This record gives sequence, structure tokens and C-alpha cells, in this order.
Amino acid sequence: MDASADLLINAVISGLLLGGFYAAVSIGVAISFGMLDIVNIAHPAVILLGSYVAFIGNTVFGIDPILSTVILAPAFYLLGMAAYQIYYVAFERRDDQSLRGLSFFFGILFIAEVGLILGFGVDYRSVQAWYTQGNLDLGVVELPWRLLVPFLLGLAMVAGLQVFLSRTFVGRAVQAVAQDQGALRLMAANPVKIKRIAFGLSFATAAVAGAALIIIQPVEPSIGREYIGRIFAICVLGGLGSFPGMVIAAVALGVIESLTATFFGPSWAPAVSFGVLLVTLAVRPNGILGR
Repeated sequence: MDASADLLINAVISGLLLGGFYAAVSIGVAISFGMLDIVNIAHPAVILLGSYVAFIGNTVFGIDPILSTVILAPAFYLLGMAAYQIYYVAFERRDDQSLRGLSFFFGILFIAEVGLILGFGVDYRSVQAWYTQGNLDLGVVELPWRLLVPFLLGLAMVAGLQVFLSRTFVGRAVQAVAQDQGALRLMAANPVKIKRIAFGLSFATAAVAGAALIIIQPVEPSIGREYIGRIFAICVLGGLGSFPGMVIAAVALGVIESLTATFFGPSWAPAVSFGVLLVTLAVRPNGILGR
């Protein structure tokens, strides 16, 4: 096979795998921002907390990084419910959730980052597992396990949540809560309780995505800033409230970034990906599968 063709194929495959990881880290924002209309810019901090949970579980207790975050996902779920309750009492109930509500999540982001710096310093931390090294050899291409496992984890999370949102009463209520709270009350559903559940889910999925992040690359407390713009861009590009659209956008962004980094250099990747976002929104303001 021609060297340039081989390079192209591997760049596309790496981009597809990266897209699965982007879907994993974007699920929480797809819920909080896309379905609840809450701009949770602290989302990357929750992802990083999940990364450090995976790090502690792996280095101190010898537990698999993904298993560590899955075990503690219920704790993150409760943390998310508590965060929404504070947000609701302090801002949403007073109809003051715009600028001050945004400041609340910025405060969480800042506190979490400072806490991680005080607790772990600014050194990069990584984990060890059988899938952090080596490749799956398929003959024509080799799939790095450190990208393949987060890809599969992201797809499993998206599929599971899609089933929950489409097949259960609570899931359908989550999708409807930002659109018609009056109708929800007529169906004996408390909008505040539904939002609390949804926000808990966004925190729990973010924690599990943190394990995917530390599998792909070493982490340090400020690395979450790199993902704020990218995560919200994926949700907007896919169409707010659309899980399938979010996955398509995540994969597209992953492939674009991989191709750009391979042929033009890594520094161009964010600029090109956000350029695609702007062009897409100019042509289709509601996103790929926006309602």
C-alpha cells in the first residue's frame, strides 16, 4: 500500500476512535445544556475529578481505571443532584440563572482545579492497564488499545443513555422538561426532581468519561480547559438535545482534527475544527440533527 494512503487510512481510523472519546466527554453537556438549558462550564472539572478517581484507584488500590469510576459513579450522581439543588435554590427559582448562574459553575470549575492542584500538584498523572499500551492488529491497520477502549466506552454510554431517555418515563420527562414543564406537572412529574436526576446523570457520565481521558493521555489539573470549547462545540454542532447528532458531530470533529494534525500539524487542528463548526451553523443553525 502507498505510504500516503496508509497514512490517510490510519489518520481517519484514529479520528473515528477519537470521536468516540469526544462523545463520551460530551454526554454530560448534551444533557445539562442540550436538554436542561443549563450552561454547566464546570463539566470538564467533573471529568478531571473522574480522571483522578481512576488514578487513585489504579495506583493506590490496583483497581482497573474504568472500574474505579464506575464504582464511584453513584457518588458523582449524588454530587450532581446536590449541585443542581444549590443552583436551583440560589438562581433558577429566582429566575436569575443567566450571568450569576454561569458564575456559579465557573466557581465550581475554579475550586475543583485549585483543589486538585493542592492535592496532587501540577505534575502529569497516568494509569497502568493492559489497554494503555499495544495495538489491536487487523492486518491492514493497527488500532491502539488506548483509543479503542475509550471509543467503545463512549459508544456504550451513549447507547445506554439513549435507551434510558427513549424507553423510560423519567427519560422522556428529561427530554421534555426544558420544553413544557406545565405538561410534566399534569403527568404528575416534578420538573425540579426530573432536572435533579438529569444533572446527576450528567455528573456520573462525566466521571466515567474521566477514566477514558486518563487512559488516552496523562492529566494535570488545568487540562480540562482544553475541552470546554470543544465539548460545547460538539453539542451545538450535533443539535441541542440530540444524542445521535452529538455522536455524529463528535466523530466528525475527531476525524477532522486527526486529518489536520497528520497532514498540517497539531496546532492547526482546533482552528480547522471550529471553522467547520462556524460554517455548519451558518448553513444549518440548529445543528446537524437539531430540532
